[in-house]
Amino acid sequence: MPGVAMTAEELADYLAAEFPQAFFPGSGLTIEAVWHQGCRVRQEYQTRLIRPGGTISGPTMMALADFSLYVALLGAIGRVPLAVTTNLNINFLRKPAQAALIAEARLMKLGKRLAVGEVAIHSEGEAEPVAHVTSTYSIPPRNGDI
Repeated sequence: MPGVAMTAEELADYLAAEFPQAFFPGSGLTIEAVWHQGCRVRQEYQTRLIRPGGTISGPTMMALADFSLYVALLGAIGRVPLAVTTNLNINFLRKPAQAALIAEARLMKLGKRLAVGEVAIHSEGEAEPVAHVTSTYSIPPRNGDI
């Protein structure tokens, strides 16, 4: 099986430097693992993420999914900072527990200009997902690609 273009540690260093508005000390985000076209990212439970009704907010889960797919993409293709989300669709499946969220992302298709992926988000310790996400990323031309 092919390896990764960037390890979890390399991605953490890169994102802390290049994307500090999302990945900073105190954000609660941790890149736990990166593998060929996939990753696992953890969002620690923080009371600031709770919305009225006592559940973790939808925007928190959307941001976690988007960040996770960006990690999976950079893990697969390396440092391409201008890769951007062109579509994100989320299905909220159940109320998440007041616990850490674990996102497992995988790229379903990785082309020269587009990548399509999916993310399953779980509350820590729970088997059933709280959300399922599909997303598309646009990859800018590299090394003479047209």
